Amino acid sequence: MGRYIVRRILLMIPVFLGVSLVVFFLMDLAPGDIVAFMAPQEATEEEIEQLRKELGLDGPLIQRYFRYMGNLLRGDFGMSLSMKQPVIDVFKARFPATAKLAFGSIIVAMLISVPLGIAAATHHRSWLDGFSMVTAMLGVSMPSFWLGLLLIILFALRLGWLPSGGIHGFSSVILPAITLGAGQAGHLTRITRSSMLEVIRQDYVRTARAKGVSERVVIYKHALKNALIPIITIFGSTLGNAFGGAVAIETVFAWPGVGRLTVFAINHRDIPLATGCIMLFTMIMTVTMLLVDIAYAYADPRIKARYSQ
Repeated sequence: MGRYIVRRILLMIPVFLGVSLVVFFLMDLAPGDIVAFMAPQEATEEEIEQLRKELGLDGPLIQRYFRYMGNLLRGDFGMSLSMKQPVIDVFKARFPATAKLAFGSIIVAMLISVPLGIAAATHHRSWLDGFSMVTAMLGVSMPSFWLGLLLIILFALRLGWLPSGGIHGFSSVILPAITLGAGQAGHLTRITRSSMLEVIRQDYVRTARAKGVSERVVIYKHALKNALIPIITIFGSTLGNAFGGAVAIETVFAWPGVGRLTVFAINHRDIPLATGCIMLFTMIMTVTMLLVDIAYAYADPRIKARYSQ
């Protein structure tokens, strides 16, 4: 088991390096000169070059990349050009709001998808199965920003039940969490249905039914535990999709999270803040995927047996 964990940790290194390369070089290819953009209009060429040196934007591109990576390894993500604060401090101030939205959307997705997937599998080829699959397809295919606007119009503007944006207590999380969780729910419903269908056709389930065990006990005690194992494997990607989708949802609902902060940084040419947010997100997601893989390894005896030999 220890070998499996070490292997997964080593796989995080090329992921982190690859993301850093892509982000750094894409930001460098952005049109315009960030230093000239920041400098006062009356600044001379000497003053602009001095500012470029102070920001660490002088020298060849590859040299700046290695300097940037050296700073990252020391935990230095730079200074925000627009906010005049360390990037790590700005990120830490905004991340709890994004985390609240992401985990809220996953809770919504699980509350919708697991019951629908179980119902679809246990009533295979019935109207309930068809209804579940149509609902799942709607969740997957509907653009999240469009769904968010519809929910705002209905529940905030027309009915006045929920706030349309910002953070105003628990009620403000409901609409963005539903918007962000709808697509995840559609995907998880299909996976739950397929997994449950596979499990309830296994011999031990048929044996339990032959012994007279009630259908409720067969489904919820014997089948469900094994059927949920594949869902553990995609939890990391589900959380990643939730964090990634937060960029659009935070903009629609004026949610003060990291996604909206990243858009702000890009619009204001705040390269250190934009790259810092992306790299910190990458670190959080790779660690999350590692923890999910470890949990799956403990839940699946086949992986434990393979790496315990």
